[in-house]
Amino acid sequence: MKVIIKLIIVTALLFSAKAKAQEFQGQATYKSKRKIDIKLDSTQVSSGMADQMMEMLKKQFERTYILSFNKEESLYKEEESLGAPQPQGMQIVMVETGGADILYKNIKEKRFTNQNESFSKLFLIKDKLEDIKWTLGSETKNIGDYTCFKATMTREIEDVESGISFNGDKDLSRDENAPPKMKEITITAWYTPQIPVSAGPGNYHGLPGLILEVNDGTETVICSKIVLNPKNASEIVEPKKGDEMTQEAYDKIMEKKMKEMEERFRSNRRGRDGENIEIRIGG
Repeated sequence: MKVIIKLIIVTALLFSAKAKAQEFQGQATYKSKRKIDIKLDSTQVSSGMADQMMEMLKKQFERTYILSFNKEESLYKEEESLGAPQPQGMQIVMVETGGADILYKNIKEKRFTNQNESFSKLFLIKDKLEDIKWTLGSETKNIGDYTCFKATMTREIEDVESGISFNGDKDLSRDENAPPKMKEITITAWYTPQIPVSAGPGNYHGLPGLILEVNDGTETVICSKIVLNPKNASEIVEPKKGDEMTQEAYDKIMEKKMKEMEERFRSNRRGRDGENIEIRIGG
């Protein structure tokens, strides 16, 4: 009888801890903008076409995301919207690596699940959360009604500038046999201790407060709205569908697919209806 009582007490404590974590909930809306710096060959693209393309690209990268969070978990996904129309006579293929359709993070268990649709296939990437080495600063600024503190980190990434290629008379894609060119970037985040959760947009987390803004030198993601303890808060549910694999396995598949795509573009050279431009975005 004593054993049964102990089991009941332990189970009750576990449910109580879970309920306590769910007590504090919130929803943050983020807007993303990306710096566009592309040099176009005037012999291949007219000035009018270039202006249309640049405007289209800006709209493509102005996206809205919703982050639902509590003290232990978060769910980050893009708000659905209509795609920007492409300039007549030009086809632009956007290939983004490192993106997430639905990103679930469990801060307590230090793991994530990323449900991602790439190349018409649904993937379910499960792996450990990155232990981000943030450097905390004393500089502050206000974002909306919240006082935010600055934090920075450095990261080495592949320089994908050479991944912008024009499939016409010139082929500007990088040499496949050459090792990838790497560069170091500084990422700046602004977090608020007024919302004591270790969550943030995208792959960012690990600060003593909700991250409201992140800038990596190319892309800025900033919070535009926060609702704490909403009345109709939706449950944070970890995605389950997709071909399950690790991040490393997924990266290898994407690398292979990208090579196949680049080879296909090079063999086509120029499409019947005009110029084809592939823009590869790393992350």
